[in-house]
Amino acid sequence: MEAHRPDGSGTSHEPAKSKRTRLIVVAVAVVVIALAAQGIWSRHDAHAALERDAEHASQTSVEVVRPQKSTAGLDLVLPGNVQAFLDTPIYARTNGYLKKWYADIGAHVKNGQLLAEIDTPEVDDQLRAARADLANADANYALAKSTADRWTDMLKSKSVSKQETDEKVGDMLAKKGTLDAARFNVARLEKTQSFQKVYAPFDGIVTARNVDVGALIDAGSSGGPAKELFHVAQADRLRVYVNVPQAYAQQVRAQQTAFLTLTETPSKHYPGTVARTAGAVDPQQRTMLVEVDVDNRNGDLLPGAYAQVHFALGTGAAPFTLPGNAFLFRPDGVKVATVDAQHKVKLITVSLGTDFGTRVAVASGLQGNEQVILNPQDSIVDGAPVRIVPREGASGASGAAANGEGSAGASGAPGAAANTPAAHFAAHSVASPSASASS
Repeated sequence: MEAHRPDGSGTSHEPAKSKRTRLIVVAVAVVVIALAAQGIWSRHDAHAALERDAEHASQTSVEVVRPQKSTAGLDLVLPGNVQAFLDTPIYARTNGYLKKWYADIGAHVKNGQLLAEIDTPEVDDQLRAARADLANADANYALAKSTADRWTDMLKSKSVSKQETDEKVGDMLAKKGTLDAARFNVARLEKTQSFQKVYAPFDGIVTARNVDVGALIDAGSSGGPAKELFHVAQADRLRVYVNVPQAYAQQVRAQQTAFLTLTETPSKHYPGTVARTAGAVDPQQRTMLVEVDVDNRNGDLLPGAYAQVHFALGTGAAPFTLPGNAFLFRPDGVKVATVDAQHKVKLITVSLGTDFGTRVAVASGLQGNEQVILNPQDSIVDGAPVRIVPREGASGASGAAANGEGSAGASGAPGAAANTPAAHFAAHSVASPSASASS
């Protein structure tokens, strides 16, 4: 018979207890390994994310445009001064006092129309005295002539000497000279007296009246400055003078069409024609003076006004244009910074054509499919990593805007162009109201 232990426990329970212990140990080990693996994986993910963030931070954000085809002409817009076709100050040609005026400002007058009358008492007195002198000279001449004729007849009968006859003939000729001088003086004073009436020199509008009844009129004969009486302008046709910068001077020619716009009515166009150019550049301003003639029979334009003059310019032989703020001016030439397929910077040397304002023609160096960086930093170098960001204000529905296409204004630089190319294009890197390039 088998003997039993007093505590009632047998040897058959020991294997089951050892098995449970092993299971617990294995489970704990599995949990520990899982936790360790999770920590290692989390650290790996964090390190990878940190590397991505560092790489992302090292890339410069840039905006890009593509070169625009130069298939259409561009508009050059410059400020212009509107002037009447004829603009004449009216002065008196005789001294006196204003007796009456017949036209005030805004009056439409015809050629030869009476504008004013001047009372000239001194001239009237001088004319009366001159006529009296003329009558006296005429009488003296008549007497001298009859005397000379008698002495000439007596000389034939040798009743008088030749010397005496010559004296009488000479006296007659002297009296004839005095008579001619008196006649000239009367004619001169009569002409001066006719200046009592002031007439309009052409059809136009009285733009100024500077005298009133009773005012002293000085024609400048006394040594003082002459005073302007009226100002008359012919405004049915206007001259518009524009200072064209040297960069565009070769493209603006006589008989070329142009049109005007006013700030107060920008949508209304006033057609005109280039009448003439100075044919030379002002060495002080580096601009060429251009005259544009505009029909103004409807009176919409006012002399003296400010206007914007639009010239249609061709693009020339340059196949592409870029915004003026896409260029780098380096000692080794003009360059543009582009982005390649690896998102790295590639500098390309280009040659420039006509400056159309904020857009500049590129004569060579581009294929047309490049992504050109806008506003590149001066320190940008080949191979630098960059990240392209959408252009501010550009939308997916407006591809042209995203590519930098559309209108571009140019500084009128109505004065001189910049002294250096870099300054010139920098000045055109933002739109201004002076010129626009549209395609």
